[in-house]
Amino acid sequence: MNETDIQTIEVALGARRYAVYIGRGLLGDHARWRAHLRGRHALVVSNTTVAPLYLDRVAQGLEGLRWSHFLLEDGEAHKTFGNVGRALEALAALGATRDACVIALGGGVVGDLAGFAAACWMRGIDFIQMPTTLLAMVDSSVGGKTGVNLPAGKNLAGAFHQPRAVVADIGTLATLPDREYRAGLAEVVKGAAIGDAGFFAWLEANADALAGRHDATLVEAIARKVRYKAGVVARDETEQGERALLNLGHTFGHALETAGQYTALLHGEAVAIGMLLAARLSERLGMSDAADTARLRRLLERLGLPVALPGDSDAQRLLALMRLDKKNTAGTLRLILWRGIGRAEIVGGVAENTVLATLDDAARHR
Repeated sequence: MNETDIQTIEVALGARRYAVYIGRGLLGDHARWRAHLRGRHALVVSNTTVAPLYLDRVAQGLEGLRWSHFLLEDGEAHKTFGNVGRALEALAALGATRDACVIALGGGVVGDLAGFAAACWMRGIDFIQMPTTLLAMVDSSVGGKTGVNLPAGKNLAGAFHQPRAVVADIGTLATLPDREYRAGLAEVVKGAAIGDAGFFAWLEANADALAGRHDATLVEAIARKVRYKAGVVARDETEQGERALLNLGHTFGHALETAGQYTALLHGEAVAIGMLLAARLSERLGMSDAADTARLRRLLERLGLPVALPGDSDAQRLLALMRLDKKNTAGTLRLILWRGIGRAEIVGGVAENTVLATLDDAARHR
């Protein structure tokens, strides 16, 4: 890709602004992202899968700085307070000052943990997101949500801490396993399902090209999803209202992830199943039509995503985990549902027996 093939999207949060760069070869475009480093210290947080592939490329852009790296084991199970503490110790060993920068080189786990460590060090230092998975490029790298998991549930501890820049080099997707690539497509579908029926139709028309990782189609899909999310985040940075819509499928999905101890399902897979469950619940409540649920299911299946509950799912256990969701208020379930494709909304006071019936029905027909 050349310069004309790189898309730049601005996330504007009042007086604060940062750029999201999307294209091929961006990790090696040192001048572009090095300009966002303000001080002389940098800590690259990555994992044992990504670092052997891309750390050297980033290191070349850090020449002249005092920098080091901290590596996680790969997987959601390693997004823990213990590893945040180790990242902070790495910053201490580096002698990182308040103008230091943490660089998150990896997927959503790396980005969430690195961002949280950056938010904690000296009460907040810069960080740059360099997402290497499709899921992170279209979702977790944009918007400033950082955090870690607890045994009780996913992302229950964290902070809002916006990056200085996001560098989404689609060349890194060449080494991404098919299952993880497909999981990222679930978040692309989610953005369209929430608030853009035209984008949803575009995804239906371009599903084969997306599944085949066609460059131009992929950049366009990422850019459209990021542009939509950037607008939502600009209007509701700390999720007091509209931003909660971005969690379509997540209350169900996080419960599925927690039930599987963060190893049975990838996040995007859980979101795909969760979106379909939310659509079915919306139908049960008389909010939407079966035809919209069927379109969602067909698109998810075309993109190679799971649509059925895992075989060992227990409806009562999933409901208990859903009660811990951060969107709930006053002890009642507060879910993101829809009135059809492109028309999501926040619905409070959802009766637990209706949710349980939806889960039971899905378990019977998996």
